[in-house]
Amino acid sequence: MTIAGHKHAAPPGAVDLLNIDALYSEEERMIRDTVRAFVRDRVLPNIAEWFEEGLLPRELGTELGRLGLLGMHLHGYGCPGASAVAYGIACMELEAGDSGVRSFASVQGSLAMFAIHRWASEEQKQLWLPRMARGEALGCFGLTEPDFGSNPGDMRTHARRDGSDWIITGTKMWITNGGIADVAVIWAQTDEGIRGFAVPTTAKGFSAHGIERKLSLRASVTSELVLDNCRVPAECAFPEVRGLRGPLACLNEARYGIIWGTMGAARACYETALDYAKHRVQFDRPIAGYQITQEKLVNMLLELNKGTLLALHIGRMKDEGRAHPTHVSFGKLNNVREALKIAREARTILGANGVTLEYPVIRHMNNLESVLTYEGTSEVHTLILGQHITGENAFM
Repeated sequence: MTIAGHKHAAPPGAVDLLNIDALYSEEERMIRDTVRAFVRDRVLPNIAEWFEEGLLPRELGTELGRLGLLGMHLHGYGCPGASAVAYGIACMELEAGDSGVRSFASVQGSLAMFAIHRWASEEQKQLWLPRMARGEALGCFGLTEPDFGSNPGDMRTHARRDGSDWIITGTKMWITNGGIADVAVIWAQTDEGIRGFAVPTTAKGFSAHGIERKLSLRASVTSELVLDNCRVPAECAFPEVRGLRGPLACLNEARYGIIWGTMGAARACYETALDYAKHRVQFDRPIAGYQITQEKLVNMLLELNKGTLLALHIGRMKDEGRAHPTHVSFGKLNNVREALKIAREARTILGANGVTLEYPVIRHMNNLESVLTYEGTSEVHTLILGQHITGENAFM
């Protein structure tokens, strides 16, 4: 029965069931389509090989720079100054290709560039940011250490003054882009508290060593950074920020991109499983016609659409200046967890085919195991939210 004067609604789509697309502006849809085309033409034909060989071509940086995707949400210094939502949409499309590609862009823009843009001297900003926006100079972010991941406040890397220079000694671990970076943002203990430094990777005493034999984020350069009495001039030090406020502000930017990015990986897994189920015939009919398969697909679709709406809502709040770090923890905790569930469920629909690189599912599933723990583990984000809602600090 229809109400007089009202038309029947168009049937919803099988992927964007809630028509979230209608909530994007024309500019946001244009950015989405541009990044999606780049992923389709440049990433997808090569990503299985890159993943298998454990590499990500450095020239991808200049290609992303030409598209304006590096530091795209920053203003000035050659950066586009795009909205938080536009940046999130770009992250979603990049991660639909591979988490390693999105991580590359996130570390460059939301960690290394954001740190320099927010905390460095004007001289350092002019030195690094325009080249980084073009992808001509690459950055990495050195906070995590071998023994201090979730507790960076106890880091052992330290820096001491020596005349007008600083001498930095320590080790950083699991550093994305470390082996290909031109500048490393390094956080270290000093007599004045934790401070940040923009360290040229050509500095004497600086070295990067690749972490091999990874089974996750293989299409990503992951390194150990060693600073052995690494000497840098005074102007490399971030002049004002002290304590964990500096690095945590950067982490919040990167975590925000993950909220969107994981939905890209989840969408790729869901679309693959849906298409496979329609064409895989068992017992004389497509497996999409069986109740258990339909239940799996429906549950995947529910969480995909809910997670994308959550990302958009937090993005709009961020653009309006209303997003709190707790909101970002909420989004990161939920969306990574649900994306991983979607990837695992998609794997079951593909059966044995789900474990080969002929399909993207096992690659996304393995990658999301890393995304689950980097930029704050699920446990850390749970405790952040727990402290917020109860007023009790359960970290100690």
